[in-house]
Amino acid sequence: MQVKKIFAGMLVVGGAVASIAPAHADQLADIKGRGELSCGVYSNVEPFSYPNAQTRQLEGMDVDLCNAVAKQLGVKAKLEPLAVEARIPQLKLGRVDIVVANLAYTKTRATQIAFSDSYYSTKEVLVVKKADASKKLTDFAGQKISAADGSTSAQSIPISIKDGQAVTFHDTSSAFLALEQNKVKGFVTNQMTATKIAKQVDGTDGAVAIASEPMLIEPIAVGLRQNEPAMLSAVNKALASMEQSGEMSGIFDKWLGPKTPYGLTRTDKVTPIDQLKFTPVS
Repeated sequence: MQVKKIFAGMLVVGGAVASIAPAHADQLADIKGRGELSCGVYSNVEPFSYPNAQTRQLEGMDVDLCNAVAKQLGVKAKLEPLAVEARIPQLKLGRVDIVVANLAYTKTRATQIAFSDSYYSTKEVLVVKKADASKKLTDFAGQKISAADGSTSAQSIPISIKDGQAVTFHDTSSAFLALEQNKVKGFVTNQMTATKIAKQVDGTDGAVAIASEPMLIEPIAVGLRQNEPAMLSAVNKALASMEQSGEMSGIFDKWLGPKTPYGLTRTDKVTPIDQLKFTPVS
């Protein structure tokens, strides 16, 4: 009987402690409480996020997007530079609140993190030596193709090129260098990076071309932690507001538009990913 009384007392005390313990605030509430949004961006990938040569401060399309989303949430942005392959792990570990780093949707990533609505779509393309410019993707079957480690560029190689051998490197520059040094037959990256590289080396012995067939078409979105519905809703609302005001198009044109070295025209609008027509990579 005495044991039962003691046990019952423990339950009462435990229940009292549980009742007075503060509930864990959701991520959005945490962010607003501290007045800061921790935003994972590339450490050095133009034109998305890279250090200004004079100020050494990060700038680029994704930097502007981070600042704009933070402003919509009523907080300040804190930029956290990340390597390509660190984007998902750092987000899952909670070391950043969101990732804005030209992050493409994939089926595997969607099991690990949440994705906002897509704010534009990009192409993964194959960059080859000028002499191979007229070749089709089928002509590169079984060949070694380079890409940045942890990128969808690397994932696209076995999907788009039969028996393609993906050779990955720490960053985009190293992956392109492998093509220049004839260590691989092609190099895969996003369309804007490929366009800029091709212009930079045009007219030199290392001139390259972009294959006419795209490797993949990918929706780009903000990466968020899973099971944070309020945060996901707030980011989607922020993106929709930026779309409606024209701010989203202004940021795109500033970094990727017709007057930039990339010469792209934005034809996409902020759209839920499940409403887009595309073939996601694994």
